[in-house]
Amino acid sequence: MVDGLAFVGCFTTAQRKARGKGIDVYRANPDLGAWQATDHVPDLVNPSFLITDPARHVLYSVHGDSDFASAFSIDGSAGKLRLLGRAATGGKNGVHPALDPSGRFLIVANYASGTLAVLPVRQDGSLADFTQLVALPGEIGPHRTEQPCAHPHHVVFDPSGRFVIVPDKGVDRVFVLSFDPERGQLAITQQVAMRPGAGPRHIVFHPHLPFAFLVNELDSTVATLRWNSRDGILDPVHVVSTLPSDFFGASTAAEIAITPDGNHVYVSNRGQDGIVRCRFIAAEGRLDVVGWTQANGRDPRFMTLSPSGKSLLVASEQGDKISAFHITAQDGNLTPSGSVLPTASPCTIAFI
Repeated sequence: MVDGLAFVGCFTTAQRKARGKGIDVYRANPDLGAWQATDHVPDLVNPSFLITDPARHVLYSVHGDSDFASAFSIDGSAGKLRLLGRAATGGKNGVHPALDPSGRFLIVANYASGTLAVLPVRQDGSLADFTQLVALPGEIGPHRTEQPCAHPHHVVFDPSGRFVIVPDKGVDRVFVLSFDPERGQLAITQQVAMRPGAGPRHIVFHPHLPFAFLVNELDSTVATLRWNSRDGILDPVHVVSTLPSDFFGASTAAEIAITPDGNHVYVSNRGQDGIVRCRFIAAEGRLDVVGWTQANGRDPRFMTLSPSGKSLLVASEQGDKISAFHITAQDGNLTPSGSVLPTASPCTIAFI
């Protein structure tokens, strides 16, 4: 962490049945119980996903069910946020932003509108209104309520920074797009089909091998894909369930995280309310399910590794808490640390 700060965004609206109040800022350390609140930004609409730009000391937020993104300057010494402004995303329900490697453009997934927006970033880190909208094509999936149209749910740059990967929950595809950093333009180059009704949600890249791991929300699976960085091509090679074989309730997969060494992958389940732990077998190019750990809260919507990579922080949206789990380096096992941060309707965590 550059400034040792953590930012927690929470759902705020009645439409989301939320209890949160905006963005909370903490002076962070490895023990959640010792995080010190330094600021609170109220009166925000569902700050549903946060990312930071350490170079400019700026925090970016999309806003669930709204049509804009916001930028905040970060005062690292005081642990305070100041609104720089907001900009139109050209669509509804932004669910994830990504900053291009040059820092000149912010790309936002408009979940409800089925589009990707490119927003220019000004010198001070503030945002200009979108300059490009890319509609995502494809036949909608079979789920009667969750797949009425294209639903891009994540925006991730590949390790080279040349391609953008977008899992789309509505059309059961993962899109690969080239990105021109000079013109700020996206272009679709590949569409990878998942199983009908899978509902691709989030994806992570292996830290040093040519693989990516995709969590499918609706059928609760996690897929291994081989990545060709030269041509920008994803090839699915293996898929496993995120649920125990003796679980028969309703559940959807949510977030995915990978350890810094790339040996262990974690996926959270909302309903089963657990975290599946998978070991990556590089020689075979597949994940092996090792076991499950209870998430210590209802609906673990979001999770992320701590800046040290030694702990997994799990935000339980309906449990109104963030819980920390120690990661055993040898086997990736998760052990509850006992450290809990009470937080109403948490849905995202970012660090700087």
